[in-house]
Amino acid sequence: MVTTKRLNNRFQNNIRIYILHSNPMENFYNWMSKPLPNTEVEVWFQVHNMIPEKVSLFGDIFLSLSTTIHNTWLGDDNGETKISLSKQDTENHFVWCWKQTLKNFELENIKIQLEGEHKEYLKTFFEDSFYNQEEYNIRDAIPKFIDELFNLEKPFAKSDLDILTEVYKVLNKNVNHI
Repeated sequence: MVTTKRLNNRFQNNIRIYILHSNPMENFYNWMSKPLPNTEVEVWFQVHNMIPEKVSLFGDIFLSLSTTIHNTWLGDDNGETKISLSKQDTENHFVWCWKQTLKNFELENIKIQLEGEHKEYLKTFFEDSFYNQEEYNIRDAIPKFIDELFNLEKPFAKSDLDILTEVYKVLNKNVNHI
């Protein structure tokens, strides 16, 4: 902005430069939680070739695996039984839950590849958020997180779409309807 003042019969220019820079915290907040308009979500789905029915299916797969892991896990050393499991035990538990999930979906004519990037992605997710997680409230929040992530009826923030797209692309390569 340029302003001109008259001082002692001379003009003096006062130049104020406003540098427009973005506020990183505001950008982060918007990315994390600001809901996007439905039209932007629809465009996002089109650009990334995401089919809503497959989003729901992939959410069911993710939630089914999570439920199986939660319902069959015996390894909490904080409970009454004081059971402590090794890294190999947790690996075996995940593999068993993974195979159970695949068998259940095969009964519905959904073929999920046994091995691949999708298995490693989900294994890493559950290692970080369940098996190696000491906070029970975080473990217990996993099904809600999955349900909210894949819920097509709720508003999406940019962060939701980024995560959903990543999971979608990983699963889309390895899940087939037979």
